[in-house]
Amino acid sequence: MKSRFLGCLLSTMFISCSGTHTNSPEQENANTILPEEKEEVTVMTLTKGDFHHELVSNGKIVAKESAELCFRTSEVIAKIWVKNGTYIRKGQKLAELDMFNLNNILAQRKNSLAQATLEMQDVLIGQGYAIDNISAIPEDIVELARIKSGYHQAKVQYEAALHDVEQATLIAPFDGIVANLFEKPYNTSKSGSAFCRIVGCSVMDVDFTVLESELPLITLGDKVEVMPYTNVQETLTGYISEINPLVSANGMVRVKATINNGQKLFEGMNVRVSVKRVVPNQFVVPKTAIVLRSGKQVLFTLQDSIAMWNYVQTGLENMTEYTIMNTEGNELKEGMIVITTGNVNLAHESIVKTD
Repeated sequence: MKSRFLGCLLSTMFISCSGTHTNSPEQENANTILPEEKEEVTVMTLTKGDFHHELVSNGKIVAKESAELCFRTSEVIAKIWVKNGTYIRKGQKLAELDMFNLNNILAQRKNSLAQATLEMQDVLIGQGYAIDNISAIPEDIVELARIKSGYHQAKVQYEAALHDVEQATLIAPFDGIVANLFEKPYNTSKSGSAFCRIVGCSVMDVDFTVLESELPLITLGDKVEVMPYTNVQETLTGYISEINPLVSANGMVRVKATINNGQKLFEGMNVRVSVKRVVPNQFVVPKTAIVLRSGKQVLFTLQDSIAMWNYVQTGLENMTEYTIMNTEGNELKEGMIVITTGNVNLAHESIVKTD
């Protein structure tokens, strides 16, 4: 009886020991059991090519040409020929002041200049010089005569009055659209205060920021796509024209891009900015090809219907793709077959089938 019990015990121990098996390190990390059924997957051939990097930010539209126009003198506004939203051409008249006082002052200054000129000539004649050939008179003598006669002061006052008359009519400095016009005719203009603003529409810029760490990823001339939040279906293109060489306290860098054909944009409009850049000679895979195993990124390659486990590290990314920077002990090469979908439940050396 005793020997029979010992025999059974030894048999049980032998069976238990013979059923013990070891897993590869990858299988232990995965903690998965190979499925009995073949997983259906899709694949692609791994090759090096161009990666279309995309950096997304928020920005504001800024007109490349913008100017606030104002009257130099406080006079009654006689005429206003435009209103907010009016498209104007360079040299077009916008508004005009009442000219009576300005023309009267100009006439007085002109008369004062004429009197000062006569007095200057009298001084020169008194010193024995002929005024019909002033260029032959020594310059220091002429300058002294101008000072004694008040010629310089009279000329300055006349030129200032003439300038006021010329500036009494606001002229468009460039093609654009009128904005911030709130004045009305027959009211007194406010000297030095903005009468209106002219916003150029031919070329628009977008001002946005990028992180300090993202600065190496952009260069002057990189392509950008701009989408107004008012119409997300419309996409405008442009290029990076300025990178401000200062980093803010928050670690941000201001960047400006010039937009092509931005007539439909308004200054101050909020937009979504996508910076496009082509990075050559990269291993590029869809994001679906990368799965996580024990906190590490894994890419499965296919060898004779067997899924092979590869630790990888991703680099750049856009909306749909990654670049593969390096691997841990597994050298990826061009021509390898990469599993792109159906890899969520795969383990090392799983048997799979392709579409």
